[in-house]
Amino acid sequence: MTALTSRAHANRRRIMDIALAELLRHPDATMDQIARAAGVVRRTVYGHFPSREALITALTDAAVDDVTTAFADGTADPAEPADAALARATLAAWECADRYRLLVSLAQCSVTDAGIRTRLEPVRSRATTILARGLEAGVFHSPLTPRALAHVHEHMLFGLMQAVNDGDLDAEAAGHAAAETVLAAAGVPAGRIAEAVREAEATPGAGATPVAGASPVAEATD
Repeated sequence: MTALTSRAHANRRRIMDIALAELLRHPDATMDQIARAAGVVRRTVYGHFPSREALITALTDAAVDDVTTAFADGTADPAEPADAALARATLAAWECADRYRLLVSLAQCSVTDAGIRTRLEPVRSRATTILARGLEAGVFHSPLTPRALAHVHEHMLFGLMQAVNDGDLDAEAAGHAAAETVLAAAGVPAGRIAEAVREAEATPGAGATPVAGASPVAEATD
């Protein structure tokens, strides 16, 4: 990677960090407002993202990458009981996704449902594997196939994020509630659900590291 390419990549990352912060505060923020927040002219932002939709799509891709990493970290130990592993992965993914949850409605306007589903395939695949392990071991109980159950869990988590956005679910309690809800949907006995979530919370997955304050963005040159 050349110095120029490295600088361009760093500028793109900084613009995305600032855009995310602005959109989380003001979902209707324009490219002009994002450029001002970044301390650059609009041309600099458009040099990396040709439209607001392209910027939101890039942010969605970054969010999915972070959630995928968090879910993978949460299911890294194949010897862990499947219910505790699923709870851990859900907690890790939720902690990461919560930073992006206000982008959900924006992403649905800029990225097709099929596009979002395609981006989430790595998470769905890992979820299917752990659900299959739990069903085979008798830890989970469901008339659904592992793949179908993974789809159910995915839509439940999107619904819970929207519930937080709408003020129908307390944000502080949402991660714990999400883990318990996912286990309940997988057919884990009620008496085991709270215990499995406690085990997962005692040794949480690493997840993705939140982005710190962004550095100044270099102006585009002619």
